[in-house]
Amino acid sequence: MKVAYVFNSNMATTFKLATMILPQLEKGIHGAEVVGMMFFDDNLFMLRKGDPVGERLAKVAKEQNILLMICDQCAVRRGMADGEFHQCGTGEVTAKDTVEGVVAGCFPQLYEALSGNPPDQVISL
Repeated sequence: MKVAYVFNSNMATTFKLATMILPQLEKGIHGAEVVGMMFFDDNLFMLRKGDPVGERLAKVAKEQNILLMICDQCAVRRGMADGEFHQCGTGEVTAKDTVEGVVAGCFPQLYEALSGNPPDQVISL
C-alpha cells in the first residue's frame, strides 16, 4: 500500500514523524510505501537546513523517493520560501534554507507531483 502524509496538526512532526514514522522508515519496517509528505504551519520548521531530524528525513526521502513538500503560504510566512502571497498556489514559490529535496507548493502542485506515483491512502496527522 502507498501512503502520503499531511502534517497539519500542532507538533505532528515533533512527535508522530520524528519518533514513530521516521525511525520505522530508517529501519525498513514502516509497513507501507510512503510516496509523499506535505507540511503545514509550524511543522515546516523541522525541514530547516541543519535540523537533525530534518536531515535524517531528507536522507530517507532521497533513498526511498519520497516527496517532501512545504505549504508555500506557510513557508512565505515563516521566511522559508522565496515568493509573495499572491504567487501561492501557482508553483512560483520556491523553498529556501531547507534540507535537501524540499519543494514548496500548494494543493495543485501536490496533486501534480503525486500523479505519477499516487498514494492509495492519504493520512492527515
